[in-house]
Amino acid sequence: MKNIMVDLETMGQGADAAIVAIGAVYFDEFETGKTFYRAVDLKSSVHSGGKIDPDTVLWWMMQSDEAREVFKEERCDIDEALDAFHDFVESGCKIWGNGSEFDNVILANAYKMNQRGLPWDFWNNRCYRTVKNLHKDVKMDRTGTH
Repeated sequence: MKNIMVDLETMGQGADAAIVAIGAVYFDEFETGKTFYRAVDLKSSVHSGGKIDPDTVLWWMMQSDEAREVFKEERCDIDEALDAFHDFVESGCKIWGNGSEFDNVILANAYKMNQRGLPWDFWNNRCYRTVKNLHKDVKMDRTGTH
């Protein structure tokens, strides 16, 4: 499998949003593969340059107790999470996010703010939202807590 879907949980919406969780799964046209998940210490994310947006904090406050559990999980520093994700990504993988300006951009910016190289080639950025809009028959299987 050479495709990875990324899903970030953040405390903002801009390219410099503070990351609180990184999730990912390998996939192809038939199935999903190995997964990745790290809850990130918010203080370390902010210390490295991540920004907190008040509207996003208010949005999180309105989410279910189950969704807010991400803030109670064992967390690691942002640099540890980025290094672990780097190890998870195999050479030549395409990185998919649900929006051309969100997951991939925020994650790439976190690597830059933490003075680390990207684990994927910039030309391998992909946008699931674009595919979804071009092919309305393609359905995304959501698992876990929304």
